[in-house]
Amino acid sequence: MADLLNIGLSGLAANKTSLAVTGHNIVNVNTPGFSRQETIQATRTPQFSGAGYIGSGTTLTDVRRIYNEFLNTQVRSSTALNSDTKAYLSQINQLDSLLAGSNTGITPGLQKLFSALQTAAEDPANVPARQLALSEAEGLAKRFNTVYDRLNEQNAFINKQLSAVTDQVNQLATAIAGYNDAIAVAASNGQAPNDLLDAREEAVRKLSEFVGVTVVPQDDSSYNLFIGSGQPLVVGKQAARLEVVPGQADPLRHEVQFVSGNSRQNVTSLITGGEMGGLLRYREDVLDTSLNAVGRLALSVADQINRQLGQGLDLNGQFGNELFRSINDPALLSQRSLARVGNSDPNANLNVTLTDTSRLTTSDYEVQFTSATEYVIRRTSDGTLFPPTPATFDITTVPAPEVDGFSLGVAGGTFAAGDRFLVMPTRNAGRDVRADMKNPEELAFAAPLKAETSPANIGTGKITQPTLLTEINIYDPAAQADLETSLRNAPPLRIVMGAGGGATQSYDVVDINGNVIDTGSIVPGQDNALTISVPANPPAVPAAFDYQVTISGRPSGGDNFSVSFNTNGVSDNRNALNLVNLQNKAVIGINPAAPDTTGSSFSDSYGDLVERVGTLTSQARVDGEATGAILKQATDNRDSVSGVNLDEEAAKLIQFEQYYQASAQIIQVARNLFDTLINTF
Repeated sequence: MADLLNIGLSGLAANKTSLAVTGHNIVNVNTPGFSRQETIQATRTPQFSGAGYIGSGTTLTDVRRIYNEFLNTQVRSSTALNSDTKAYLSQINQLDSLLAGSNTGITPGLQKLFSALQTAAEDPANVPARQLALSEAEGLAKRFNTVYDRLNEQNAFINKQLSAVTDQVNQLATAIAGYNDAIAVAASNGQAPNDLLDAREEAVRKLSEFVGVTVVPQDDSSYNLFIGSGQPLVVGKQAARLEVVPGQADPLRHEVQFVSGNSRQNVTSLITGGEMGGLLRYREDVLDTSLNAVGRLALSVADQINRQLGQGLDLNGQFGNELFRSINDPALLSQRSLARVGNSDPNANLNVTLTDTSRLTTSDYEVQFTSATEYVIRRTSDGTLFPPTPATFDITTVPAPEVDGFSLGVAGGTFAAGDRFLVMPTRNAGRDVRADMKNPEELAFAAPLKAETSPANIGTGKITQPTLLTEINIYDPAAQADLETSLRNAPPLRIVMGAGGGATQSYDVVDINGNVIDTGSIVPGQDNALTISVPANPPAVPAAFDYQVTISGRPSGGDNFSVSFNTNGVSDNRNALNLVNLQNKAVIGINPAAPDTTGSSFSDSYGDLVERVGTLTSQARVDGEATGAILKQATDNRDSVSGVNLDEEAAKLIQFEQYYQASAQIIQVARNLFDTLINTF
């Protein structure tokens, strides 16, 4: 009877605990990360009697946590991947809308400007039409400014968000280290602290939302967590931390540092996964390139239009001024270079002069000095060195060597081996572009030279208006002044035709005094391109120049054509038409090794950027749907094993209640037997 009583009591105790565990499962059905638990029963050691071994009841050996490490690892990795994609997608969606928007994109502004120039070219003396062109130029500049501002705001947002995410990472890392300590202490008695394990697992999953981590279980039931390329964020009960600080190369572009004790390591390029990984991936792959691409386009538009205006004459007969701010404005040169924190001279910096906008890339560059005067340049997008190692450039060389459309000079200070600078030829150009011309009469729509046919000619020969072959260099004030003086002061030249009648016809180029300075021949009846060279004759003509005319038809002997400075050319629109033609001219991204087959126009270059961002956005949306589905599947798989099923737990409640009642009945039977035995005696 005593044995029977003990057996009943063991059943009561076991089933009471089972009911408690089942109730614990039910009330935690909505607790994040909770894994259901179950009791494990075993028989007590049986007692030997003459009839054999007789059972002595039941006992609970464990309260087991239903947990699958593989499925939880899948949830963690899927969470990190999905958070990465969502953070990336949230940013690139904004960029895609910005670049492709009709109110914010660059293409509508370009179209309006060239449409206004086309209208003005049709009536070059029309001042209101010229004013419209100036207004559209100002509108285009503001569009560049707006796009730059929005992209810069994204960069600032990423900086702030990285700081916020880092705070969350540090809090969770500290919490996980605390869980490790508590779990190690609790597990020292040989049993697993299930609820602590669940709380730590949920903290690790939350951490995966912010940064990708690698989890390594230890023998004492603790977790070691690693980020990046193996940096130990949590080891046992010790937690390192992350800090977001202004970048050493670019203070406006914050970087992530791994801090452990007194040591620091820049891990920005090593972090993957989670919201932090998505933000850094967007900044590296999309934002920086887009900023540079927009800046390169702004520089090209300003450069090409300013250059073309410099080849013509305005309504006042003066050579053209710049419509947009000069791309090599002295205030901008040093802003294209950033000295790295820790350089030998904190006041030293470089000037970055743009020499050929058609060769500019969308990359940044790192300049590293190998001595006080020598340096190498590395293109950061692909690691290309200029010049190839072990050669170096000399900073004292004048003129400075050109690399990808720019050259370097000294802005101030001294240099030493190991000094580094970040060179950004195009990064801030979207911010800096502006329309400076305010007077519409200053638009140089006329060409500087004009050709006239002598009224005494008797043949059918015709001459086209001359095309100036020698470019007026608006970025070299001395050379510009000399050539403009030469064009203005050069005496008229006459092309005098010789006797005809044969397969060819000779001509002489004579000056105002009748001196022959050149001779040649044409084929009557065909278009004959003639290149005329005007020699320098200081001081009136300080610089030589060339121009080209085409003679067609059949001139008679003695017929002549004159070429002179285009005085009072108010109705001349030749330079205006050249401005309009810039819209479809390949002037961006030209490879000097194949200049005739590479390059793109303004619209095509911007279209390439919009297309690239659009493609990446579309891919990101697909990735977002895919990673979301993967995360849901991983979570469902985990919940199918570890999650609480209320129907199943309700059935267990009834089951354990019946077991409990049955165990109580055993005790009641033992009591009745004992009473019968007492009453018998």
